[in-house]
Amino acid sequence: MSIRRLYGGPALVAEATLLIRLVALVDRIPLPPPPPRGRGHPPVYSDRLFLKALVVMVLKRLPTVHALLAVLAQPTPEMRQLRLLLTEGGRFPARRTWERRLAAAPAARPAQIACLGRHLLARLDPWRDCGRAVAVDSTALRASGPPWHQKDRRAQRVPHTGIDTEAHWTKSGWHGWVYGWKLHLVTTVAGVWLPLAAALPPANTADNTAAGPLLAALPPEVRFVLGDSQYRDEARRAQGEAAGWALVAPTGRGYPHADDGAAVRRIFHSLRTHAIENFNAQFKASFDLRRPVPTRGQAATGRFVLGAVVGSQ
Repeated sequence: MSIRRLYGGPALVAEATLLIRLVALVDRIPLPPPPPRGRGHPPVYSDRLFLKALVVMVLKRLPTVHALLAVLAQPTPEMRQLRLLLTEGGRFPARRTWERRLAAAPAARPAQIACLGRHLLARLDPWRDCGRAVAVDSTALRASGPPWHQKDRRAQRVPHTGIDTEAHWTKSGWHGWVYGWKLHLVTTVAGVWLPLAAALPPANTADNTAAGPLLAALPPEVRFVLGDSQYRDEARRAQGEAAGWALVAPTGRGYPHADDGAAVRRIFHSLRTHAIENFNAQFKASFDLRRPVPTRGQAATGRFVLGAVVGSQ
């Protein structure tokens, strides 16, 4: 379906940009049911509208609502189309509404990622010709600004105003010590790598701990969860037994492995590495996350990075 057919033709130019096309696609993806509301006035604007805005922020690498509104105010054909797509009932949200609703976005993003992941599984059927396995891993993302060194953190001394004090230290096997964040992901192990679950807790959160909520969101079709040594955890094994999938992770015994399952585990490890490592590299390159994130604070960084996961889906 064309953009012209979706949005009524004359108001939009015939040659929509890639950004316009991606924002328009948000109207065609499933979203999880909203949580039960308490007392108070119902929201005027839908959650879908703010997901569209998040797509713009991620693809334009806009760290704040102020930057988003400044870009949308530009008098270009593309921005005129975007403002039209970000209007509901003839109304464009006020700046305070954008700030309030986008500030709450990170909490809703994991459920949206899981919902869209299940939808894509059904549409693309990536496990049609292979085993129903997923890979779980984390990847380090550098914080914006200078690092907050441990001696200063312990003394609660912030020597530079550009330090993101909500970030933390983590050690990457590839990059060494990194001050920033860790994106935890579960992707399919198949011909296409689909993110099925994602989270962005503090960087010093252990991988096996962060994996608990991620793996709880997996679809029932999953039969194998492939992880590295960080996921060798009895709690995760018990979680898998209850859910119907098996955790495959290194045993922790010394090399060379000579037990009966060693050859099979090597195959699983190769499949896991091929899927998750390639996806992480592709994801960082696509959303310019080899550089430090453009945001500060866990809420803004979670909004940007988890929004990028939705963008990749």
